[in-house]
Amino acid sequence: MLNQSKKTIVMGFLAAIAVIFVWSSWLVVSRAGATSALTIFDMTALRFGISGILALPIVFYYKPWKTLSILRILLLSFILGPVYLFAVFGGFALAPVAHGGAFMNGLLPIMSLTIGYLYFKNKVTNLQKVGAIIILISCGILSFSAEGINLSDSWVGDLLFVIGGLFFSVYVVCNPAWNLNATHVLLSGSVINAIYYVPIWYFFLPSGLSKATDSDILLQALFQGLVPTFLGLLLIGYAARTVGSNTTSSMMAAVPGVGTILGVIFLGEILEPIGWIALLTLTLGILVTSIPKRNSI
Repeated sequence: MLNQSKKTIVMGFLAAIAVIFVWSSWLVVSRAGATSALTIFDMTALRFGISGILALPIVFYYKPWKTLSILRILLLSFILGPVYLFAVFGGFALAPVAHGGAFMNGLLPIMSLTIGYLYFKNKVTNLQKVGAIIILISCGILSFSAEGINLSDSWVGDLLFVIGGLFFSVYVVCNPAWNLNATHVLLSGSVINAIYYVPIWYFFLPSGLSKATDSDILLQALFQGLVPTFLGLLLIGYAARTVGSNTTSSMMAAVPGVGTILGVIFLGEILEPIGWIALLTLTLGILVTSIPKRNSI
């Protein structure tokens, strides 16, 4: 029995490590797609279209609309909808992977803490405040530390990342408050968004599908349609159940750094030495803000 328990814990840690690489690689693939012939509208359509089709039988089987109000279904659909993805993909069209990891994943704990404090009266510890300050300083340094980018464009990309991170942080806070499960997310985030967005994209929005290569389309279809919605959800859920949500959240602090390394390897992006230092301090800040609350003020 003990060996089985140890095996489960090991599998949980492996799942958490896999999550790191799943989300880090998603940053790189999204940057590649946003700088290809595909438009951000195409990438959003691939995300909703494919995940919506795959999620449809699951949603019909579990009927998640029976355990979530219509208002919350619609709100969740908006939170995880086209505006969120337009901001994220638009950010990747203007700024490098390191900025995406920092301004979305890095600022996520601060945004979640703030929203939780303002709307749900969640307490924030002094240590979490210190972590938030570290994150903000690190993000500020990273804004000016990437070589070969146009700063006049990258700051707009950074702002779009912040908007995307804000949307996702609202989801993170609402998840436990509304007792959301994976089927709720599949219904609102995939199926409903696919039903109304894909026709709008097909008839009215600009597309670069005819100019994009087959490999670009296939890569985005696989990653946008499968990775965040299905693989990411399954791995995070398994890791949280086996090694705990706090441990899983802490390990996610590695995403900005790993994503940046993958961006250097696969996209040829360059980060100055001060940028690497900022990434290390950013990781520290994320870890500090992920520490469970004890004596809150």
